Amino acid sequence: MSSATPTTAAPRIHWTEAGDERSALWRSESGFAAPTRVAVVDDTLTADAAFRLVKAGTGLLWRGDYHQARQLLQALGRRIDGGGRRGRRPTNVDLTQAFRRHRAEAARRAELLGLLLVPLDADFGVPLRRAPDLRAACAETWGASGDGESVTSLRELIGIVGAHEWRRTGVAIAALNDRIYAHYGVFSPVRGEYLDLVAAAPLPEHAHPLRAYDIGTGTGVIAAILARRGIAHVVGTDQSPRALACARDNLDRLGLSDRVEVVDADLFPTGRADLVVCNPPWIPASAVTATDHAVYDPDSHMLRGFLDGLAEHLEPGGEGWLIISDIAERLGLRSRSALLDLIEAAGLTVVTRLDTRPTHPRAADPSDPLHAARAAEITSLWRLAAAAPLSAG
Repeated sequence: MSSATPTTAAPRIHWTEAGDERSALWRSESGFAAPTRVAVVDDTLTADAAFRLVKAGTGLLWRGDYHQARQLLQALGRRIDGGGRRGRRPTNVDLTQAFRRHRAEAARRAELLGLLLVPLDADFGVPLRRAPDLRAACAETWGASGDGESVTSLRELIGIVGAHEWRRTGVAIAALNDRIYAHYGVFSPVRGEYLDLVAAAPLPEHAHPLRAYDIGTGTGVIAAILARRGIAHVVGTDQSPRALACARDNLDRLGLSDRVEVVDADLFPTGRADLVVCNPPWIPASAVTATDHAVYDPDSHMLRGFLDGLAEHLEPGGEGWLIISDIAERLGLRSRSALLDLIEAAGLTVVTRLDTRPTHPRAADPSDPLHAARAAEITSLWRLAAAAPLSAG
């Protein structure tokens, strides 16, 4: 057992092994701090003993068989979940309280499961028995090796490998008749219903050729759909280096890089456009981990920023398209009137709204604690325009 050093720009985890003080670079894509206590364990550790240790906040640095570690992770998950009891959830529930409880349980689960740790060599090899070669997946996430040995959680490592496989496979996008490939940490466009709205909504007719902005471009999928619809010049913005690289890769592969420019910007680029599109995170709640920000938007920060800046970035007669679901309303986290107040306060008016229902599997899963909200959810594309100024007198 030992303590971790204070957090620095390059955090390290420290532990004692075979009487020697050891340390390595600490990697956590979830933004978790290195555990302050670390025990070196192997296949002789029982799941019950492991559960007691992680509940006490002890990191378990695995030195046994890789596949045994994965089995232990599953066993820990069952214990955290109370034996894996599932079934139909009651329908008469307070969805706001259910959401808060669900988020708290998810945060606690991630924290506990994140304490099962695995070592990585300088080239991202996993020095454990029967460990697969995961170097390509790790390099996609962390870049070139060379920082020395490191330690990460097995749960995050499995997530990185899963993202690598998704990146290789891609997501079929009907509106493009092609595929989009999401990098690790970039929101994958698996919910195609909102993309169908982007492909179907009528474009502004006042200007040709059109210029459009895609705010928070992510994978670049919306920018690609707009370009395929004939918009002459599209600017996609983002602040995430991974998203910027991902969007550029996708647009290059689709042959659209000559019509779509990807720039590092906080929401809006300079200038004005005929069409400004934004698909902000839909749920106004705190992100638990660093990878939650595509879904959770504390205090509706991105939504407010988009609406507040939209009018001054629209050409005369231009439109802003806000893509958002009503899941926050159904969870009691934001009312429809609050959304309409934000639109009005930003000097905007609603032209019309296009609606669709989700088709993702969770909308039909009665065991989901938020099933009542997901089953009734509606995703909308709000067509917004700058409100006409009040006439004097």
